[in-house]
Amino acid sequence: MSTSSFSFSRWARWLAVIVIVALLGGGGYLLWQRPAATLQAGKRGGDPAGRATPVVAVAAKSASINVYQNGLGTVTPLKTVTVRSRVDGQLMRVLFREGQLVKEGELLAEIDPRPFQAQVAQYEGQMARDQALLANARIDLERYRVLLAQDSIAKQLVDTQEAQVRQYEGVVKLDQGLVDNARLQLAYARVTAPIAGRLGLRQVDAGNVVRAGDATGLVVITQLQPITVVFTIPEDSLPPVMKKLQTGETLPVDAYDRADKVKLAAGTLLTADNQIDPTTGTVKLKAQFANADSALFPSQFVNVRMLLDVKSDATVVPTAAIQRGTPGTFVYVIKADNTATVRRVRLGPAQGEVVAVDAGLELGERVVVDGADKLREGARVELASRDTAAAPKGGDGARKKGGGFRKKGDGKAKE
Repeated sequence: MSTSSFSFSRWARWLAVIVIVALLGGGGYLLWQRPAATLQAGKRGGDPAGRATPVVAVAAKSASINVYQNGLGTVTPLKTVTVRSRVDGQLMRVLFREGQLVKEGELLAEIDPRPFQAQVAQYEGQMARDQALLANARIDLERYRVLLAQDSIAKQLVDTQEAQVRQYEGVVKLDQGLVDNARLQLAYARVTAPIAGRLGLRQVDAGNVVRAGDATGLVVITQLQPITVVFTIPEDSLPPVMKKLQTGETLPVDAYDRADKVKLAAGTLLTADNQIDPTTGTVKLKAQFANADSALFPSQFVNVRMLLDVKSDATVVPTAAIQRGTPGTFVYVIKADNTATVRRVRLGPAQGEVVAVDAGLELGERVVVDGADKLREGARVELASRDTAAAPKGGDGARKKGGGFRKKGDGKAKE
């Protein structure tokens, strides 16, 4: 091999090495620059290609919002009475049905009245005898007074007869009391409803001997209309409630089911307890409901919402716009150049799907309600309609075409 041929081969090898090193260096530089570009795009809130983030935004509005005080309560009847026999005797008839609605004074059961009828007759006969003796003693007293006026008898006989008359008068009064008591016992043989309400389960059957000292009684009556709910609120919430009560203002109270979704009844606040429970830091309140449809049942658990005040001209936004994180409570506000900025806010009362913003937001400013999880400070945004953002995804092709959002003005949303 010649010297010139050897030199050319060596030069070619060096050239190949230089090309390979250049290619490797260029590729490494590109790989190093790509994550940096991606990071910068992430800091700007956009994707690596710099596209705007589609979001749904609404403007802050002015509205009146109700200020509620929530609590947990238990339905409590105004009256609950255990109907017991007031005399001893055999239960002859049970005239009620379990679960029946009864009126005050309605006949529920009858106890054998014959022993009491006999006692009434006995005392009435005794009183009739003593009344006859009293009448005779009075006649003798008048006769003695005439004789005394004629100076025919001693005054001592008149005094003795007067004492005899007073004695018989006392006996007749005693007899009258015995007769009245016997008649009362006879009336007690008819067991009537002491209050209006709903009957519970029967505790004793006809034929049994009942006594006034029986603990179970015959049946329990519970008043359902009206009915009350006893609920608790934190002690810190008590001052505005007491202020309303002291001025005589009526506070509306609504009762909701266990899931706090279905409204069961509407009523008003009656009163507050006279002491705070130191173990829980709560105070009991009592509200009354007409309960015309019997939606509230004794011992039922309910959620209570009491209307304390109405805040007029409040700045409200949907609750979906509220974000919570390291800055605290904040929203994403869309500026005029269609970029998002973080705005800390102070919240007021909430009602349904909207919440009042007491500070940090002005009327008309647009806040993000959908798509906020993809945003960062200063991110470029593209406004889309809520119905399109919530539309079901129809496959990769549909997502590439619409991206799950539709620009405003691109067509009508599907119904």
